[in-house]
Amino acid sequence: MTYHEYLKKLPGYTLYPRSGVETGNAVYFLVRCDRDGLKYLIVHGATDGFDGTPYDAGSGLVCPLSAANAAALRIRLPWLIPAPLGLQTSVGCGDRLGVATPGHIRAVREAEGVAPILAQQSIRENARTGRTPQQVVDDAMWGVFQEGWRQAWGADADHLKTTDDVELCVKAGYTFYTVDPGDHVDNEAHTEAMETLQGKFAALPWDALDDSPAAMHGRYVNRHFALEGVDLQFDDLALTRAAAKYGRAIAHSARMSRHLASLTDKYELEISVDETETPTSPEEHFFFANELLRLGVRWVSLAPRYVGRFEKGVEYIGDLSEFRASLAQHAAIATALGPYKLSIHSGSDKFAIYDDFAALTHGVVHLKTAGTSYLEALRAVAKTDPALFDQILAFSASRYETDRATYHVSAQLDRVPKLDGGDLSALLDQFDARQVLHVTFGSVLGQFGEQINVALRSDEETYYQLLQDHFRRHLAPFAA
Repeated sequence: MTYHEYLKKLPGYTLYPRSGVETGNAVYFLVRCDRDGLKYLIVHGATDGFDGTPYDAGSGLVCPLSAANAAALRIRLPWLIPAPLGLQTSVGCGDRLGVATPGHIRAVREAEGVAPILAQQSIRENARTGRTPQQVVDDAMWGVFQEGWRQAWGADADHLKTTDDVELCVKAGYTFYTVDPGDHVDNEAHTEAMETLQGKFAALPWDALDDSPAAMHGRYVNRHFALEGVDLQFDDLALTRAAAKYGRAIAHSARMSRHLASLTDKYELEISVDETETPTSPEEHFFFANELLRLGVRWVSLAPRYVGRFEKGVEYIGDLSEFRASLAQHAAIATALGPYKLSIHSGSDKFAIYDDFAALTHGVVHLKTAGTSYLEALRAVAKTDPALFDQILAFSASRYETDRATYHVSAQLDRVPKLDGGDLSALLDQFDARQVLHVTFGSVLGQFGEQINVALRSDEETYYQLLQDHFRRHLAPFAA
């Protein structure tokens, strides 16, 4: 019997044709209810373990997309379980609404050699969207099921700062853990005088580092490190500055890594110092990575703080020649001490640097995106419900000065264009409007979240197409 024949017994539902799966004793597929616009899992045959409303004399169930039903389906269809991706070129697809995965998958299908991380959200974003780590994984999983994606996909517990955060995400089944030790990076050490640095160096947590000042000096000072493409030389000042700046972050990263390893063996680690004030020099990158290796930490991806500005939702800001020269050194270090992937945080919409990243890393790279999918959702809203978009824009403007506090952004409200009619979605292509809408997402979802979801459900294919087109531009430079 075909899936459409099963549906004859369920009038009022529309099939997602790629979702259908037949096993030895059961059939599974996803449908959309024409009445309420919501999605449901249909299980026919072996229904044990699923919770739903019986149909067809009890041989089938109409199941809500609950956490319990997601867990039951994962047991039966193992490709719905996130997996580590290794050193393969990868893209992180943050989804603040939980409905973008089908559009992401359609774009990834076109990008040969790029593996997707389809569940990605930080604890900070969880708080602002009102979603739990488990909901993020489950929402991505339902998108994987809807699109019939059978290849490996990952789940990124992003910007973890505490061991409690790690434990929450292990329980939810994440496979990629981004440790963010940024709170332990001493940004002032970047420019401080040697006398001040020496005091900070002496006060480092030497027990946690399993080290001593003399031993560290012996490993670096007056030593020459010749890597392919970059030569590094540490004098006393360079070492003291690097250690004062990153020593506590190294200790924290090692502590987080060990705690993670005590909870699961199915994980990949990323370490990120991108959300800090000052760029990571090649010497500091080498020091940071070399010390983590000495402490037994192993990671698949690292995000230094690159030169230039990686502001949210807009193009790279900086001197491209300087960036290219610096990136070449970072790539050489990642190859020599790994190999490990260089990760591009706040990586969405940085089209000017993608070709350099793909070439200089030879594809050993992870592109991390987040808010750009939310912005494409607003573009879809502007097309399907212009009045709602007007309300969102006005509300975002009222919240911008408050909500921008935790972001590195430079948009100015007085530069947001005033559009009277016409194509409101064009605002999503203007620098200031993009950032104002981007950083206020938490406030907007608190105020308009259900209305946005209704608007997207009314024409979900518009949103999927916008995502596919947008991510095609992101992924093309990284495709094999």
